[in-house]
Amino acid sequence: MLLKLRLSVEYGNKRVLHEVALDVAEGEILGLVGRSGEGKSTIALSILGLLGLKGGRCSGEILFQGRDLLKLNPREMRRLRGKEIALVPQSPLAALNPNVRLGSQLEEAWRAHEKGKPDWKPLLESVSLPAEESFLRQYPRALSVGLAQRFLIAMALLHNPSLLLADESTSALDTITQAEILGLFNRLNRERGIAVLYISHDLASVASLCHRVAILHGGEIVECGSVDEVFLNPGSEYTERLISAIPRVPGILAPLPAVAAR
Repeated sequence: MLLKLRLSVEYGNKRVLHEVALDVAEGEILGLVGRSGEGKSTIALSILGLLGLKGGRCSGEILFQGRDLLKLNPREMRRLRGKEIALVPQSPLAALNPNVRLGSQLEEAWRAHEKGKPDWKPLLESVSLPAEESFLRQYPRALSVGLAQRFLIAMALLHNPSLLLADESTSALDTITQAEILGLFNRLNRERGIAVLYISHDLASVASLCHRVAILHGGEIVECGSVDEVFLNPGSEYTERLISAIPRVPGILAPLPAVAAR
């Protein structure tokens, strides 16, 4: 198992996660679904060892390739973060430094773990970005949200990580661009074998992309199984409520059409 965690998290005196148990196999895409404020991003921050920056405390264990990340010191976590576990955040333009050219940001991310300067062309082409030097001389403000998200994915792929944490990484995108990014995640998973923890409140995107799905509610995982099992035959009342809340137009769009297409 690539990632296996059992996690409780507190902010101050308030416990927000209660013995949450998750696992991600090598080469798997696991969807983590829940409403805003349920603690999905808290799980990602805990895996990355960054929860303390938000004033949170976690207990339990986070086993990544057999190592308990909660027992690693800050230097050990820095060696792992960005190299073996990478993050694609929610707001791409906010995540990029507006005052630093794109090429310089790639170089800084590379030098965090490696020396020298590689050829960026294969990396940029793998995420359908221009490979010309003129593109890398641009500042983030010149990019659309979709291009900025592709660039963040390129940065996340720099060191060929085993696990990609995609935290609401399509929520700021229009429908067409969202479909393109989901297709990109799917291709990276198939071609490179990168495992993905896809965090989202968008059930349709989870249904179209993920192999399994875990439903987070009230600080606990209330249901976990294959996409077809959970969405077509939900076992919890909360999952049923999530599915029933999906907007639909009778005779035009059925709920979660991607499930049947997988």
